[in-house]
Amino acid sequence: MSKKFLFVAILCLIAAAVFTGGSVSAASSCTTLKDEVITYSPGHYLYGDPILPGYDAFGYNYQAYLFKGSYANIYLGRDGLPPYAGDDAAYLDANPSAEWKWYWPYRTTRVLMKWNDAWLSNKDCDGNGTLDRHYGYPSYIGSGAWETNHMLDSYLDGDLTCNWVYFTKIIAAPADATASGGTWYAADGTEIGPSIWGEFATIQSVYNDPCAGFTGIEYLSPDHAGFGGW
Repeated sequence: MSKKFLFVAILCLIAAAVFTGGSVSAASSCTTLKDEVITYSPGHYLYGDPILPGYDAFGYNYQAYLFKGSYANIYLGRDGLPPYAGDDAAYLDANPSAEWKWYWPYRTTRVLMKWNDAWLSNKDCDGNGTLDRHYGYPSYIGSGAWETNHMLDSYLDGDLTCNWVYFTKIIAAPADATASGGTWYAADGTEIGPSIWGEFATIQSVYNDPCAGFTGIEYLSPDHAGFGGW
């Protein structure tokens, strides 16, 4: 299994997720989740239901800017399938198509994602009926958006149970940054980090898998690894 593949797939999903809404407030005010107007997208298992504060059945808490749960539950709802709760046999008996989803083999991987309002807001302030992204900016560039991703799982190596943990921080590239050769650089030429999906940069990654000989920091931005100052 590739932890980096899992992470990039998560990032792709969050960046592409869409939520629909009914009538909304004027652009001068904001619609919140408490208004129960913004709903899950067509095709989602919860389509038509309002997105409410607190955790949903899949592990998303849009009000608190986080997801916590099975890797498979990041995708199952979007594909029109119910949340996975850990019983393989029962789940596949009721939802046999899940077995052929690319993410099904990673269902035991636990994920904790956190993001800020610029990445994915818990409000609709531009009046388009969806949760805002990079509000006030034409793209993520320069928006100050950030996200963290924390994954953990285990595997068997002979009779030994091996545990691995992966953590990464990503940011939206600053407005005055430049991308070159797959890496973002600050205006003064300092390396920010590897480019991901065009508008983002990795500023830190940590991978621990003692069985495979991996411990500690994989990458640390030469500029800085904090979320401020971008």
